[in-house]
Amino acid sequence: MKSMKNLFKIVLLSLCLCGFHGAIAAAEKGTAEEAVAMVKKAKEFIKKNGKEKAFAEFNNPGGQFVQGDLYVMVYDMEGLNKAHGGNPRLIGKNLLDIKDANGVFIVKSFIEVATTKGKGWVDYKWFNKVSNAVEPKSTYVEKHEDVLVGVGIYK
Repeated sequence: MKSMKNLFKIVLLSLCLCGFHGAIAAAEKGTAEEAVAMVKKAKEFIKKNGKEKAFAEFNNPGGQFVQGDLYVMVYDMEGLNKAHGGNPRLIGKNLLDIKDANGVFIVKSFIEVATTKGKGWVDYKWFNKVSNAVEPKSTYVEKHEDVLVGVGIYK
């Protein structure tokens, strides 16, 4: 009977720890509100500091525009990546024809939303380095002068 109680305690403790770990993992994911706020903050930073200084700050992995799984990315209207807080190897590359797992043209969709609506969300599937799996992602983009500024969230 004593070993049964101990087994029950171990199982209960394990379940609590798993639930706690799940809550922590969920808390680490950025929210839609945080993504929108970061885009607006990035646009203000460009206005105050100019594109060159702003893009350097967006690319800084320890900077104010990389928080958890949220980071700023900037594209011109031809698909050229100007800044990318999540993957510096993409900077300077034209990604107009990049597709997600379902064949959605991601950057073309960013540009379409930015040019037709000025701002909005684009849904697609993308590899999440944290979970090591392809997951639904949504990126909020806003047009700023001749570029678009975006921040994505995993759903």
